[in-house]
Amino acid sequence: MEFLGVSWVEWVGYAAMATVLISFLTKSVNKLRIVNSFGCLLFVFYGVLLEPISKPIIITNLAILCINIYYLIKNKS
Repeated sequence: MEFLGVSWVEWVGYAAMATVLISFLTKSVNKLRIVNSFGCLLFVFYGVLLEPISKPIIITNLAILCINIYYLIKNKS
């Protein structure tokens, strides 16, 4: 299935890219980590959807997601 000549898998990748870029426009570090984490989740989903799956995309974004979660929890206490 395509929209504007782009596959839906590519749209997931574009959404992930846009979310990560938008995260860097936030003023608060905690907001940056939250929005960036959502972008990382989208990138993990994108990496799984690719044929064949992209382990580098999945591993990198899972690692960044874990780092974001660690600092969000650390800053809460």
